[in-house]
Amino acid sequence: MNDAHPGRFPDDEDPARSPRIPPPRAAADDGPAVVGRRAVPQPRNGEELVPEVVPELGNGKETKEREEGTEKEAETEVSAYDHGVLKSLLGAWALSACSAREAAVVEAHLTDCASCAEEALRLRDAVGLLHPEDTLDLNPGLRSQVLAGCLGRRPPRIPIPEWATPYDAETARLDALLEDMGDSEWETAVRLHWADGERYLTMCGVLAHLGSVDGIVAVSLGIDDPLGPDGPRTMLQRTDAAVEHCRVHPPSFVRNKWRTQTRGIVRTLSFAGAGAAELPIDFIEFTMPTRDAMISRAFACWIHADDIATAVDYPYPPPAPAHLKRMVDLAARKLPGTLADRRRSGLAAPPRRLTAAGAPGRALHLEVEGDGGGDWYIPLDSPAATASAQDAVAHVALDGLEFCQLAAGHVPPQDAAAGAEGDPEAIRDVLSAAASLSRL
Repeated sequence: MNDAHPGRFPDDEDPARSPRIPPPRAAADDGPAVVGRRAVPQPRNGEELVPEVVPELGNGKETKEREEGTEKEAETEVSAYDHGVLKSLLGAWALSACSAREAAVVEAHLTDCASCAEEALRLRDAVGLLHPEDTLDLNPGLRSQVLAGCLGRRPPRIPIPEWATPYDAETARLDALLEDMGDSEWETAVRLHWADGERYLTMCGVLAHLGSVDGIVAVSLGIDDPLGPDGPRTMLQRTDAAVEHCRVHPPSFVRNKWRTQTRGIVRTLSFAGAGAAELPIDFIEFTMPTRDAMISRAFACWIHADDIATAVDYPYPPPAPAHLKRMVDLAARKLPGTLADRRRSGLAAPPRRLTAAGAPGRALHLEVEGDGGGDWYIPLDSPAATASAQDAVAHVALDGLEFCQLAAGHVPPQDAAAGAEGDPEAIRDVLSAAASLSRL
């Protein structure tokens, strides 16, 4: 019903209004009557009409004969409609909204009318603009581009450190993703998986996990611990405690708590400036400088945001190339130490030769392609050895996103490499070390 005129039919339902093709000009009294778009013969002197039989689809010859018949009928019907009626159908024709007979009538008219043919071409070109093939989701780099443009015109009084911008961007992207979630989706089970296991949490549970580990960074910066001053220390214990706390709070509270903490971390780092880059962050299981810890937390935020998007079947693009490059670089720099730890635990082959710190030793050439790509040379016998192309005994090539999925434990080591050659033992050990970077 039309809201502006209660009780009236909309234009396309009013029985008093003419159909899409109005009746043609009056014909002779004994001619066919026109109903809608079709001429229907009338009975004469009480004779019975024989129903028209529509042939079934047959061979190509029959189809061709029917098409030729339709074209001939269309040429005949063109003369029955005036120019204004046919011109009014051009929009529907351009949108492919006409019936087969309407389309045939219009196309027959276009062969004889230059002005309508020109208008039809313009409409068909315009239709292409109404159906863009690009995704409606914003480019992940758009935020960075807009900020760069704004800051280029007016630099910030207190800028965010460059190494903290990936964390700022990824937390903002996850927050935007959560804005689209309905109440029921917050209870969706999200699968978090890493090299040695998996765990299912609700969206609130995922935010609680992210916030509990980010809380270690917050405490190091002088911000209050979200789990309290006497909260647990290890990442697993903190996650368990945070998940339990969030069960008694609505999603809006959990989301706001997480978002407020991320904004507080970024603000504190901005005021601290470059002096905070080397501040050690103690995660109990390992320690790293703040500049690397923030890249690591940005990586975790992206991976778990992608886990959420996968759970609700929502598209989620990767980080901006510049931010992805920092994540890849951090993972590559951690490989030598991780490989040495695995070797001490008996999970990797022993060194082939003793190599002093700073001396050249065997290396693996890690080539990461695409966004965030580059070349890294991973020392194999000692994390303190120097590595170069001259000492490479193996070469592994991976796509940037594939390498990140490997480091997140989402891809098995044996399935990760797009191309590998050289020492198979070195290749296996380095890819397994990359997968072991993953943890809850």
